Amino acid sequence: MTSHDPIGVAIVGYGLAGQTFHAPLIGATPGLRLTAVVSSRPEAVHADLPDVEVLPDLDGALARYDIGLIVVATPDALHADQSIAALQAGKSVVVDKPFAATLADAEAVAAVAKDAPGVFSVFQNRRWDADFLTLRRLIAEGEVGEIAVFESHYDRFRPTVTDRWKDQRDGGVWADLGPHLIDQAAQLFGTPIGVYADLQAQRVGATAIDYAHVLLRYDRLRVILNMSHLAAESSLRYVVHGTGGSFVKHGLDAQEGQSKAGLRPGDADWGLDPSPGVLTRIVDGQSVRTTPEPERGDYPAFYAAMRDAITGDGQPPVPVDQALTTMRIIDAGLKSSTERREIAL
Repeated sequence: MTSHDPIGVAIVGYGLAGQTFHAPLIGATPGLRLTAVVSSRPEAVHADLPDVEVLPDLDGALARYDIGLIVVATPDALHADQSIAALQAGKSVVVDKPFAATLADAEAVAAVAKDAPGVFSVFQNRRWDADFLTLRRLIAEGEVGEIAVFESHYDRFRPTVTDRWKDQRDGGVWADLGPHLIDQAAQLFGTPIGVYADLQAQRVGATAIDYAHVLLRYDRLRVILNMSHLAAESSLRYVVHGTGGSFVKHGLDAQEGQSKAGLRPGDADWGLDPSPGVLTRIVDGQSVRTTPEPERGDYPAFYAAMRDAITGDGQPPVPVDQALTTMRIIDAGLKSSTERREIAL
């Protein structure tokens, strides 16, 4: 393999993440080539990717000279060991969030990544949500002034507990959806002073957390993160109040749904926001509402940045220190809920 060849990629796991996110995005990224998928379900892989080789285990991918990037898209409990094995084999690694099941495991991965020859990054794709990109622009332009309250919601209506691993995982919805909301908040405002979390299993028969209401305390700013599986009206996404105005957004970014429906990056509608947010400002004592032009969602930007980092032309899209901040907040939230007190960071 020469420096001009595409970087060979192997996806480990072909569930929702591998099928809906990683495979389509890798396929749309010049300079990357999806070479293999590690899966126990070759028929599912070949139904979508007939020309991609299916390998039975991670060792088979690590032994391949033509694979330079390993994408870990398996259940959380496997992330740390598989990431470390791939890094020690000299591969670059993308791991789905959360990048380990515990903070201690995440720190172990980070220690290996620090000295490994490959590039390591965590797949925090919602940095490239259409509404988040729009919100970042509005904040940078001063449209809402100094922010006092930032609410971020990721609610669903899933009242029935299933036997899927996500319904049984340690940390529940806080470990599943929390990393998205935490990472976005940390990107906007940095590391909070303290974390206070109310985490609960509310559904009948639930053993894992399915409700999370978390306060991230900054100096004057307050950030509220909310996740629930019992929200029949679940469209609220952002509520942002500042000295210059308020921004309210309903509806989740469309890119996941578009991928499930068969659209691909580059299609005309890819990344378009179907429900733009509303900006409210007070002008001469009157409330003035406008709909700011929304940004286009851009999940492909993650893998373009990863490719550039591997070739030496940029930094990892989500550096390990930023991913560790998210893991520390997850860990603090678990402690806070158990001890019923704020945990300082």
